[in-house]
Amino acid sequence: MRTDHILQYLIDLRENNEREWYHAHKKEYQQAQNDFEELIQELILKISEFDESIADKNPHDLTFKLVRDTRFSHDKSPYNPAFRTHIAKQGKLPIPVGYYMMIKPGQSFIGGGLFADMFKDATTFVRDYLVEHPQEWQDVIKQLGDDLKVEGTALKKVPKGYDTESPVSEYLKYKSWYIEYPINDEIIRNPQLFLNTVVPLFKKMKILNDYLNQALIDFRMPERK
Repeated sequence: MRTDHILQYLIDLRENNEREWYHAHKKEYQQAQNDFEELIQELILKISEFDESIADKNPHDLTFKLVRDTRFSHDKSPYNPAFRTHIAKQGKLPIPVGYYMMIKPGQSFIGGGLFADMFKDATTFVRDYLVEHPQEWQDVIKQLGDDLKVEGTALKKVPKGYDTESPVSEYLKYKSWYIEYPINDEIIRNPQLFLNTVVPLFKKMKILNDYLNQALIDFRMPERK
């Protein structure tokens, strides 16, 4: 596993973001993709030591495509120079929530929690659960500490129907609840250092994941039409 291959390919793709270059360098892409899947496999093995729900996942099924949807974007670059994965009980689906990783030169990060704010039912489930279990949420925030701050897209005011005086009122404004922890390129270039760095962080993020997954236990992903 050569994580430096991953970074170098993405740097090259960023500087040559066009279909002709991409197709002319399929061999380099395949090597980088293979290295990325090997990294995911290592993560699965280590994460499954504290979260058995992801132990049987296949790395190949957990990756996202580089191709961008440019239909509604001013940026017509055909590719996103980033390798991404979401390791969770139901694979790379956003719910149940799991362990997210994006390798993008200069912008890499790992994360946990609910990133998808387009599912209104999911947001409602979490808000209602926060109201019913405020102390548990405060315990989650305390255990995460200062290094792992819960973020998310949010409204300016507590939504209608929820108590503005609730002890979790600030978090009721949120439409998503997640953690992003930046990882610099030098750490990524050293596979063992990378694993030693991110696995303990993922273990800590499981506290947030468990809370959100309990809130979302009755959520069902919309069927594609």
